[in-house]
Formats: sequence, structure tokens, C-alpha cells
Amino acid sequence: MSSNSPVAVLGLGAMGTALATAFLTGGHPTTVWNRTPGKAVPLVALGATRADDVAAAVTAGELVVVCLLDHASVHATLAPVAAELAGRTLVNLTNGTPAQARETAAWAAAHGIAYVDGGIMAVPPGIGTDQAFVLYSGAEEAFAAHRPTLERLGAAHFVGADAGLAALHDIALLSGMYGMFAGVFHALALVGTEKVPATEFAPMLTSWIGAMAAGIPHMAAQVASGDYTDGVVSNAAMQAAAFGNLLRTADDQGISGELIAPLRPLLDRLVAEGGGAGDVTGIVELLKKPA
Repeated sequence: MSSNSPVAVLGLGAMGTALATAFLTGGHPTTVWNRTPGKAVPLVALGATRADDVAAAVTAGELVVVCLLDHASVHATLAPVAAELAGRTLVNLTNGTPAQARETAAWAAAHGIAYVDGGIMAVPPGIGTDQAFVLYSGAEEAFAAHRPTLERLGAAHFVGADAGLAALHDIALLSGMYGMFAGVFHALALVGTEKVPATEFAPMLTSWIGAMAAGIPHMAAQVASGDYTDGVVSNAAMQAAAFGNLLRTADDQGISGELIAPLRPLLDRLVAEGGGAGDVTGIVELLKKPA
């Protein structure tokens, strides 16, 4: 595929606009469409072509990139132009679930459309920078053909032919992020009860989280082997006994413990089921069999 091959972008919210901008600045003829036409004006000023309707947009080239509000929006937008999409590559960067990705892939296959699902691991200002990466799964041959174009958005990582795998990786990474944020929010609220400035505490918190994150590869190795007694430093029984102090302190300081409280019953259950001598990573097994 030519390094300056044309691309169509459907959806011009903050992320869609960032995607289209990256393609334009990368030298790709870019056709854009949005339900509200006015959102295309800044992109037209950069050289984009505004399509009056979806059909005109998707027939502008072989690669169609979609970034809309949700799964329902994708199908409502694309269903009327299935015939026009036939023989083209559809890359869906709308946030969704693995099941939704597989459903869209099946729809695309039934209409002769090469389907690639994606998960964007960046905020809009990061698109096109070294900090951005995008996960892709689905039609590998179509992905490979358009990879030079897609690399304009950020590093492109193909994670498998199962169309649902990009969404699975995306949601897993976001889950890790939100779990971290939950702890950060709780920590900032806690020190704030004694008027410790958040900006003063932040460097210490950042350093601590970074040090703890270094243990993730070891946790992953435990999960892979199923041996949660490997390399234990602080066993689950000890951590379960101490965890109550986190909740008591929150109560004493007058803040809600609801962001961290869900971990308590899992720790107690891990110990009760004989995992006390192992690492807290054993909680992964409990999540596979909810109480």
C-alpha cells in the first residue's frame, strides 16, 4: 500500500479529529464525515475533503477508519453502506467489548468487508506521537497492507486474527489503569485529611507505584505457571491481616473506603481457601470463579 494512500475517517469527535489530523499531516489524502458537518471545518482547512454523506466517504479509498460514540452508532452508520464497503478494509477504532468486535467482524465478513478492530491506547493529543500505540486484531492480511498508513496514528500492535483480541487487550489495560487510579484517588484523599498538600505527596506516591509496578512481570510468571508460592516476599495471610488497617484508617480519617474495600473479601477468601502462604497474585484464580 502506498505511503500516501487515501483514507476516510468517520466520526469527528475529539479522537476522530485527532486521527484525521494525523493522517493529513502524514501526507494522506483524507476524506472525513461527521453527523454534524461543522466539525469538519478545521480539518478541511488542513486539506481534508468533507463528504456530504457516509457513502461518499467510504468510497473515497480502500481504507475506512471509524471512531464513533459506541457499538450501536457504528452499526447505525455502516449498515446502510454495506454494499459500498464491500472489497474495502474497515478499521473500527470505536471503544467496545470483545463480543461487540466479533459481532461486527461477522457482519463485515457477510458483506465482503475486510474487518480490523482496534483499541487506541492514547488520549487525543497523543495521537501521532511516540507515546501512542494502537492495538489491532482481525483480518491480518488487510492490516499488513495498510500498516504504513495506520502507523501514522502511533505504534501498531497486531494481537491476533480473532477480532475480539484488540478490545480484550484494550479493556485489560484500561482495567489496570483504573485500578491504579482508584488507589491514587484514595491515597490523595487520605493525606488530604491532615492537610498534606497533594502536590507534595505526589512524587512519593509516583515513586512507590513505580517500584511496585516493577513486580508485574513476576506476577505474570506466577499466573502463567500457576505456582503462587514462587518468590513470595509478603504472603497473602500477612497482607490480609494488615489490610484491615487501610479500611480502619479511612474510617478514622473520615473518608470513604469504597475504592479499596472490594479487595478485602478476596484476600480473606484466598486465605480461607488455603492460599495464605502464597502470594496475593493468587486472587487471579479467585476471579475466575466468583463467589
